[in-house]
Amino acid sequence: MAIFTKQEALDYHSMGRKGKVEVVCSKAFKNQKDLSLAYTPGVAEPCLEIKSDKMRVYDYTAKANLVAVISNGTAVLGLGDIGPEASKPVMEGKGLLFKVFADVDIFDIEINEKDPQKLIEIIKSLEPTFGGINLEDIKAPECFVIEEELKRTMNIPVFHDDQHGTAIISGAALLNALKIANKNIEDVKIVFNGAGAAGISCARLFVSLGAKKENIILCDSKGVVRKDNAGNNIYKQEFATSLNLITLKEAIAGADVFTGVSAGNIVSKEMIKSMAANPIVFAMANPDPEISYEDATESRPDVIMATGRSDYPNQVNNVLGFPFIFRGALDVRASKINEEMKIAAAHALSELAHQPVPDYVCKAYNKEKIEFGRDYIIPKPLDLRVIEHVAVAVAKAAILSGVAGIIISNWDEYKIQLRNRVKRVHENYEKVNQQL
Repeated sequence: MAIFTKQEALDYHSMGRKGKVEVVCSKAFKNQKDLSLAYTPGVAEPCLEIKSDKMRVYDYTAKANLVAVISNGTAVLGLGDIGPEASKPVMEGKGLLFKVFADVDIFDIEINEKDPQKLIEIIKSLEPTFGGINLEDIKAPECFVIEEELKRTMNIPVFHDDQHGTAIISGAALLNALKIANKNIEDVKIVFNGAGAAGISCARLFVSLGAKKENIILCDSKGVVRKDNAGNNIYKQEFATSLNLITLKEAIAGADVFTGVSAGNIVSKEMIKSMAANPIVFAMANPDPEISYEDATESRPDVIMATGRSDYPNQVNNVLGFPFIFRGALDVRASKINEEMKIAAAHALSELAHQPVPDYVCKAYNKEKIEFGRDYIIPKPLDLRVIEHVAVAVAKAAILSGVAGIIISNWDEYKIQLRNRVKRVHENYEKVNQQL
């Protein structure tokens, strides 16, 4: 149930300074000398340094901490193709989360272009400005083509959060749910409902984490994705099955894991009852899950469940991933975000959930105690320890996999820097909150 009214949401975005983000100066401008250093003639010196060595751009400009959040508005949240202008509040919101959680600066860029090749060329041309590209709310299957080509041709990280963010967080949840269920990832039967960007990317990452592709059944709005369906695109065909199954109901019978990234209220109590012992149910459609938390737990007391909602246990929330993944990637000047970095992020989140939860986190969620178990398989978004666990894991993976431009040698010092970043951001925004 929403904790705000429609008018409150509109007022939040429109009152005072419009929108949710602004550009703030990071250097002094108190006198003529400062202005001469900021612009002409002083600015010529860093320009010439960068001309002699393009990599010096990371030393003299904001590029090292600047990410573009880019969308064409073709698949916005649960709203669909609403256009680039209507997507802007979402992209600004993404910018707010990047800054608050990981001190990453953002320009949101909404592009009025649906042609994948033209969109690719536009985004490629932005590389001199940004340290990374976060693609957002671009519909499938075009999003796969766009990201693949940009990753191939650009020398900065490109990350489509609708694909990989959901995959990483649900992957972390899966690792922990399997521990509770006492099952091995290579043995479990996994059913996906939703064969778009998130569904296929989740399936791919689950395989990277150890799941067997032959144990995965992918369903779309028409039912089970089968090899004999000529209408499948190449991405669906990757997980098409030869099994004689047609409906989601048939597929879910006996399954160990159900992962939903589709539509609300399409899974019945009877379907959950037909699953294997200790069923793992990730009903991540928003705002209405594929099956409600109440119906799932009522039908199977042994269920281990996650949703995309904050008002139930185990919220699969992408904010646990993208700010910290980019933080780690930016800090080692990674040329890409590869599979090793995504796997490292999933394992880092999984491992953090096993550690004692600080009192401030319990208080934020009105709990006396939070500990690892069926109702806590992934960390909470307000846990400030997430940045040092995920960013460090991602940075280390980038270095080990050979995509880092610089090497971090003192990891303890790096963790302190990460904590100080978050502390400084929260102190600044506390002042802002007091003024509003």
